[in-house]
Amino acid sequence: MAQQNSFIVDVDLRSHENNLFHRTREIDRERLIVRRGQPFSITVQHSDSLPHKHQLELVLRLGKRDEVVIKVQRQRGTGDKWWFNQQEAQSEILLTLHSPADAIIGQYYLSVLLMSLNGRIVEKMDEISFHLLFNPWCKDDVVYLPDEKLLHEYVMNEDGVIFMGTWDYIRSIPWNYGQFEDFVMDICFEVLDNSKEALQNFKRDIESRSDPVYISRIITAMVNANGDRGVLIGRWKQPYLDGVAPNRWTGSVPILRKWSKDGIKAVKYGQCWVFAGVACTVLRCLGIPTRLITNFASAHDVDGNLSIDFVEDFESREEKNDSSWNFHCWVESWMRRDDLPKGNEGWQVLDPTPQELSDGEFCCGPCPVSAIKEGNLGVKYDAPFIFAEVNADIIYWRFLPGGQKQKIRVDQRSVGKNISTKSVYGNGREDGLKEEREVYEKAGRRVTHHTDGKVAPARLNLLIKHPNPVFGTDFDVILEVTNEGCDNTNVHLTVHAIAVTYNSLHQGECKRQMNNVTVSAQKAHKEVLRFRYEDYSKCVSEHHLIRVKALAEAQEDSLPIMAVADIPLNMPELHVQVLGKAFVWEQLTAYISFTNPLPVPLTGGVFSLEGAGLLSETQIYAEGVISPGQKVSVKISFTPMRTGVRTLLVDFDSDRLKDVKGVASVVVRKKYRNMIPV
Repeated sequence: MAQQNSFIVDVDLRSHENNLFHRTREIDRERLIVRRGQPFSITVQHSDSLPHKHQLELVLRLGKRDEVVIKVQRQRGTGDKWWFNQQEAQSEILLTLHSPADAIIGQYYLSVLLMSLNGRIVEKMDEISFHLLFNPWCKDDVVYLPDEKLLHEYVMNEDGVIFMGTWDYIRSIPWNYGQFEDFVMDICFEVLDNSKEALQNFKRDIESRSDPVYISRIITAMVNANGDRGVLIGRWKQPYLDGVAPNRWTGSVPILRKWSKDGIKAVKYGQCWVFAGVACTVLRCLGIPTRLITNFASAHDVDGNLSIDFVEDFESREEKNDSSWNFHCWVESWMRRDDLPKGNEGWQVLDPTPQELSDGEFCCGPCPVSAIKEGNLGVKYDAPFIFAEVNADIIYWRFLPGGQKQKIRVDQRSVGKNISTKSVYGNGREDGLKEEREVYEKAGRRVTHHTDGKVAPARLNLLIKHPNPVFGTDFDVILEVTNEGCDNTNVHLTVHAIAVTYNSLHQGECKRQMNNVTVSAQKAHKEVLRFRYEDYSKCVSEHHLIRVKALAEAQEDSLPIMAVADIPLNMPELHVQVLGKAFVWEQLTAYISFTNPLPVPLTGGVFSLEGAGLLSETQIYAEGVISPGQKVSVKISFTPMRTGVRTLLVDFDSDRLKDVKGVASVVVRKKYRNMIPV
């Protein structure tokens, strides 16, 4: 504060006005939060006219120990320096600060100095701070995105949709990014401050925070807790008793708040979509345009040969090396890549899920999408691994009795299907382009697919047909062997059904069957497998997924044929209804209902709710036992805090049924009261 009889009385940061112009008012209306490359104005209130031959100077400091000090120039320089101009008006001096478009992002501490002619500090006011973010609206910022629709979606939108399931049965869940919720921005900078780079050399880390390539790479490492003080611990198998099951999360805010509140202690637990959701929140909050991507039939190539190799013995074994995930989520951020040759700007893949080491750390990217599309795997970072995720071949092998390995199937089309993200026009799905085989060749296929000289019989076809069953019901799967030849064929048929997680971890056997059948010429033989809830519920994972593998071997000397099908079990929906019109700071009521679809009772039911601008994370417990077919309803009242289109997210979990989601959109308005003259 100013001392008595001092010239500088106060400094007004004009936060309301500046934050509105800088599109940060959703973050905070009281604290000053601005974007780089765009001017902002503050006023210095003074007690008297500026003393003769005295002038004001501004100094900026960053870091806990003033690691970086910047003197703000009094006139415009070369464009890469902070500068300010001033305008006097009565008892105030209007100071307009101009930050360079490549300024360091972070919390700045501003000192306003009254300097004498000989350079002596006459007065000083330095209890002033503000935050500076990236600016995708500024054409000179490397994160500049020249499309207002995209900016609204990829920076300003707090409500998202994440696509999951299988490539042929895609479902979606809502996700609350909540990047403008209270104190989320502070936690995002706390994430940066606790990175290995910041802890090893804070000054060098601060100086590097002008570069979104550096920042985004730090974030992909810090969202997971592998090897650092990161936010989330990954776990892909039950139990989750000492934490929160990944499918229970409905947004990023509770995760970030818990990490910070618990003293930088990693939160349990996350899986790929949770890691991606948290990363998207942090990147959008800092001002980097970001979208969440789902890649269906995503390959995890451990040895880097651009193929996924499975040895099939039709046993329930976990894959120890290569794997194929039903889906995998990452994010893409928009930026210019001045560190790479021209043509690598635009969307960059960033993957915070800990899978493989990148320069010794569990991070991945940023890697240009354009490089992946063109098969240019020499660019940084992690291009070969990302390329394989969307383009690898899947090769199935088996061991013969003599120990020889026999290839039974090569699948060149399954990996990287329906690369999806939320549409900018709503909650629909936008589908990315699948790369052509020529790109795979250009990338340099480093594996040769040898055969043992036998040719698979063209006369036999094998199909697995299944419905889209609801979890809790019994259903049938049909195996159809078609003989297109002119002679009857004796076939040995092996069928194996296992419960798997979305990333192909085996959870247990659901069904096994072997038999010999004769398939008549020009006919089809059908085998019907009955799946009963009481059987598959004992081993199915929280992802409610059953994988059926079938092998048909003709008795003639020929290669067998193989088919694989993943059967997702549909989940019921919660019904969420919000009554009446919604006004900011006025109480609103929502009703949530749910009917138990299982043939068994449920216990330990809990509804979890959250919504950006509506309410913080809240839990409502369902009392007693929920019988088969019973409907349970709960009511909650809350007070919207911010206007706009808001999304209320609800998750239901119990002992036998988990990951049941519901959503409702709420339009929150200001309430204008009629003014009555007195």
